[in-house]
Order: sequence, then structure tokens, then C-alpha cells
Amino acid sequence: MTKNKGAISNFIEKYYLHFNAAALVDAAKGYEEQLNKGAKMLVSLAGAMSTAELGKIFAEMIRQDKVQIISCTGANLEEDIMNLVAHSHYKRVPNYRDLTPQQEWDLLEKGLNRVTDTCIPEEEAFRRLQKHIFKIWKDADDKGERYLPHEFMYKMLLSGVLEEYYEIDLKDSWMYAAAEKNLPIICPGWEDSTMGNIFASYVLKGELKASTMKSGIEYMTFLADWYTDNSENGIGFFQIGGGIAGDFPICVVPMLYQDMERTDTPFWSYFCQISDSTTSYGSYSGAVPNEKITWGKLDIDTPKFIIESDATIVAPLIFAYLLDY
Repeated sequence: MTKNKGAISNFIEKYYLHFNAAALVDAAKGYEEQLNKGAKMLVSLAGAMSTAELGKIFAEMIRQDKVQIISCTGANLEEDIMNLVAHSHYKRVPNYRDLTPQQEWDLLEKGLNRVTDTCIPEEEAFRRLQKHIFKIWKDADDKGERYLPHEFMYKMLLSGVLEEYYEIDLKDSWMYAAAEKNLPIICPGWEDSTMGNIFASYVLKGELKASTMKSGIEYMTFLADWYTDNSENGIGFFQIGGGIAGDFPICVVPMLYQDMERTDTPFWSYFCQISDSTTSYGSYSGAVPNEKITWGKLDIDTPKFIIESDATIVAPLIFAYLLDY
């Protein structure tokens, strides 16, 4: 048993001894070692981790400075806030595997958009946010101001306009915890999200200018400057799932090293991915960490971990270990 660790941490150290279970413990210890030596950590969120309510523990990771920058999909950016304001209207469908096309259609007609076993209520979630975020977009548009997608979300959260709708404990919202710290967020491909689609609809209607929303290129240039300014003691990469949330930010290192010819740029100092993707299909998300050496992202000696399992099970356990639970 590890001194100063709680029951969950001691449990996994005692019983998680082999295969993916052992990789989980090794990755958690490696993450902790990074923080102890003064390195910073990027956490990337793919999939539907916000709808899986990862915020219940991830928000505390943010508050305790266990993560210094986040990369996430547009869905994760907005769905944490949707859960904050519409939680009681969500519908769980544990028998989702048995649904017929007609039953799926019935959910659509009720305004329930399904994510595996959980349905997000359109009126109380999407439209509730739309009403308030549009005012913030429009205000910036009228003033000729431009912001990144997450900065608009931060403005909305910190303005207090959503307080009347809160349906969960505010401490369980990772976006609110991030907004309070003004934590850097990278949200590549934000256009591929409900709010991104809604923003595009206003552009089509001539009510907003596309340029009011800063672009993915501006996210990459921001990340390049942030990485350069914060890599003195190393920056680790903790990837939940695959996709653009991971692929986009990890490329900042070879971009700086090769394209900017800043050959003193350090590689990522730690890498861990929780994934169930299959390597043999040519999957970027399923690629073993050593492949990233050939792309100039990781060094030969970078601590590398891959946990082939369900992120909704694995991530809370690793975070619990880091929080001494």
C-alpha cells in the first residue's frame, strides 16, 4: 500500500497486477511522476466523456492543478454544460442495443438525441444554450471582436446567465472549473459539434460573420506558443480515446521542430492513451506509441503507456489515484 493514498488507490495497487489493469496502474504512477518533477500535463477528451459525466472527477483534477491544458472535441466542450443545465431531462436507455428503427425515430420526435445509453434533450440542452450563446456571439460580432470557441463558452458560464438552470452540483462541471481558472483549451474541429452547426446556421442567415469565431489554425498557433513557453520541465500527453482531440495537439511538436526548424523543441515527456481502437486497420487512434517516434512526437525514452479498455472505467480510476482517493 502507498502511504497517503486512499482506499481506491490502494485497491488498484493490490489487485490490478497484470495486462490492462497493470498498465492502468503504471500509467497513473507515470503521470504522478511527471507532476512531481514539475512537468505539465495535457489531457485530451474524445468520445462522449462529458455525457459520461467525467466532470464529477475531472473537475477536481482541474481544481487541484493535475492538468494544465485540455484538448477536446466540440461535443465534449458543450455537453458538460448541457449536463449542468438539463440533467433531469436526460433519459437513460439501458436496452439501447434492442431498439428498432421505429423506436429510434420515436426518440427523435420526442427531442431526445441518443448517445449510446443516454439521450440528450434537445429543447432543454441544445436550445437552452443556443439562446444565451447567440447573444454572446452577436455582441462580439457587433463589436468586431473575435474569440476562440471555448472563450465564448467561458464568457457564458462566468456571466451567470445559466445559473437559474443548474441541475447538478456546480463542482461536478469540469467546464466551470476550467472557466474559473481560465485554463487553456484546444478545441480542434469545433465546427463538428451542435454549437458549431448552430453558429454556421447564423452565418448562412447573414446574422453572424464566420470570422467572429477564431479558427483551428489559430488554436494551433496558440498551442505552439503555449508549448514553447511551458516545456522547460516537460509536458506530458494523456489521451482519452482517439480522434482529432488527440491527433491535432500532439502534432505541435513535429510542427515546431520540423516546420519551424526549432530543433531545441523537446518531445512530449510522457504519453498515455486509453483506447479500444484496433491497430491493424490502419487506425491512427489505435497506433501503438512507438509509431509516434517515427513522426517526431515522442522520444525513444519517453515513458509510453497504452491501456486497451473502456475509458469510462479507466479514466476515473487513474484520476482517483492522482487525487489520492
